[in-house]
Amino acid sequence: MATTYFTPATFRYLRDLKANNNRLWFNEHKPRYEAVLRQPFLQLIGDLQVPLARISPHFVADPRGQGGSMFRIHRDTRYAKDKTPYKTWSGARLFHERARQLDAPSFYLHIQPGNCFVGGGKWHPEAESIKRIREFIANNPAAWKKATRSKSFTAHFWLGGDSLMRPPRGFDPDHELIEDLKRKDFVAMDGFADGIATSTELKPLLVDRFKRVAPLVDYLCAGLDLEF
Repeated sequence: MATTYFTPATFRYLRDLKANNNRLWFNEHKPRYEAVLRQPFLQLIGDLQVPLARISPHFVADPRGQGGSMFRIHRDTRYAKDKTPYKTWSGARLFHERARQLDAPSFYLHIQPGNCFVGGGKWHPEAESIKRIREFIANNPAAWKKATRSKSFTAHFWLGGDSLMRPPRGFDPDHELIEDLKRKDFVAMDGFADGIATSTELKPLLVDRFKRVAPLVDYLCAGLDLEF
């Protein structure tokens, strides 16, 4: 039976939170947070376990309320100019089984009014990981192009994140993939409408997109000596 997870109330809550981003309001409306956002999201993560395992047995959809795939709603404001305490979006990282020990790529889901998206890859890799990924791309260009230029991929995904202004040191500036070698993030994203998020289409769409972005995640795992 097809399942819906989020509802229009989910997006109303996130918009209200954006307009009232303070601890008093959040605590007064915590039952709303639990009912329309946190619990449905945890259920969705749990329901993604089996289809994700079919894509790769080495990635985890962890539905635990603490320490699992879902990001905390609380912002880390210690070094931020913006001191608002809560995120006005909700996300989940379906992570590699060795992510606790090693820098690893992941699959990702983001729910935010007007900015829902699904994706995969490695966001803000550590310096050594960036070096290893760039070297892998430089030495395996055909496989990179297969992972990121296929019709299945480009029909939905675009490569995002930040890039260097100049070619990275030690790499041929005339390399055919120099624009990819300049990347500081190796992520692909595909947006979808809020209406999809509140429909029975959400889970099938996510599974389809995880399959399509899997070759990129697989490639990054190979570059970092991780199993896929």
